[in-house]
Amino acid sequence: MENLNIYYDEEGDFLEITDGDISNCYFNNLGDGIFQIVDKSTKEVKGVAIHSFKKRTKDLDEIKLSLPFKLKNINSK
Repeated sequence: MENLNIYYDEEGDFLEITDGDISNCYFNNLGDGIFQIVDKSTKEVKGVAIHSFKKRTKDLDEIKLSLPFKLKNINSK
């Protein structure tokens, strides 16, 4: 893991979690407001973006992550 970045825009209810530099990446739309952030050269998944994050998690008291964690493409074709 290079450098984990977590960005949340409360007004837009948008969460983005990335691993390292994403300047050479594109957003792969998985549907329902969820996107993979994929490196154009290596095709490595570098992050995830979720629209309506707070709305989706309103019934959760807290979200726990064990660090470090590896982003994994679970929607492989």
